[in-house]
Amino acid sequence: DVVYNHLGPEGNYLAQYGPYFTDRYKTPWGLALNFDGPRSDDVRWYFIHNALQWIDEFHFDGLRVDAVHAIVDHSAEPFLQDLCEAIHQRAAELGRKIYAIAESDLNDPRVITPKSEFGLGFDAQWADDFHHSVHTLLTGEQDGYYEGFPPKAGNLARVLATGYLYTGQHSAYRGRKYGREPKTKDGAKFVISMQNHDQVGNRLLGERLAALLPPDKVRIAAAATILAPFVPMLFMGEEYGEKAPFQYFTSHSDPDLIEAVRKGRREEFDDFIWAGEAPDPHDEETFRRSKLNASLRQRDEHNDLWEFYRTLLALRREHPALRNLDLGSIETDVDDERNVLFVRRRKDADQVLLAFNFAEEAHTMPLPFPAAWQPILDHGATIAAGEITLGPWSFAVFGATT
Repeated sequence: DVVYNHLGPEGNYLAQYGPYFTDRYKTPWGLALNFDGPRSDDVRWYFIHNALQWIDEFHFDGLRVDAVHAIVDHSAEPFLQDLCEAIHQRAAELGRKIYAIAESDLNDPRVITPKSEFGLGFDAQWADDFHHSVHTLLTGEQDGYYEGFPPKAGNLARVLATGYLYTGQHSAYRGRKYGREPKTKDGAKFVISMQNHDQVGNRLLGERLAALLPPDKVRIAAAATILAPFVPMLFMGEEYGEKAPFQYFTSHSDPDLIEAVRKGRREEFDDFIWAGEAPDPHDEETFRRSKLNASLRQRDEHNDLWEFYRTLLALRREHPALRNLDLGSIETDVDDERNVLFVRRRKDADQVLLAFNFAEEAHTMPLPFPAAWQPILDHGATIAAGEITLGPWSFAVFGATT
């Protein structure tokens, strides 16, 4: 995880050595880095070679570039484009595949568009629309940035078709139209997750899904993530249902900075309706509460979840239809009133049907895609006489017999 949009507020002495910063732009974390102003060529050189150092000396296979939307750069050939080109050139020289992955909340397909088509050239980007669409289905939360993601299965269906939910329509949270539909149908361009350091750490109390939700919802979240036509990412401990919070903690020494961080954290939660008091970021106990407890795996419920993740990953590996990340091969059938979603995935002769019920009630309905479906993995669903019965918060995986 390389951070080229800001440096920390304490112990940051780069400004004394060169024109690394500019006061023409601001970021949420202070002065912006100088990627397009006078004497910026050497600044760009410095950060590009920082990236290459991770590859050359530490043998990393990929770099996740933090918050690219916070990098302001109006040059004709942006720093991020140069960065991706340098990474891929070094990969070619080494005969390796090295990935450049962007964290971006812009829903801007230029991030994952090749340089030859005037894009930035990242191999993939984090795709938060997937997380938000599933999270609201599971929790019902509608405040803050979840405002534009009503708990409807149809939103998830839209994400499965393009990688984004917002592709130019109005966003109530942002107060403007937002996003643009990607030109690509390559699902490998999108990295998805149900938990990560932002989505957990930026909650008031830092709760993980296993602490927020009952086991059936945790499992349907896992299935939606692992069996989606994207690149899934798991947060540390997610695979066994870690329940310790992951809270924002610091170890600054400047009293004024410590108080400013406390105040800033409280203000970040103004858009959300969460109960309780924000933990003190500077309290060492906040850090200690956030440690993993890997011994949980010895308990039956946690080991069962671990084995469940292994089963899902095995299904993804063994079935060509689930390995296929071509979004053009995905078909969905959705009932927003019942919050039921069917997804048919195909690769040549292999067909897989995914069925999800994101609701408290059981539903019986006709199968939308005619075939001789046989159960592969059943978590509260059955097929009989051309109909499927889905229990509350259930899902199933079926394969078509040939």
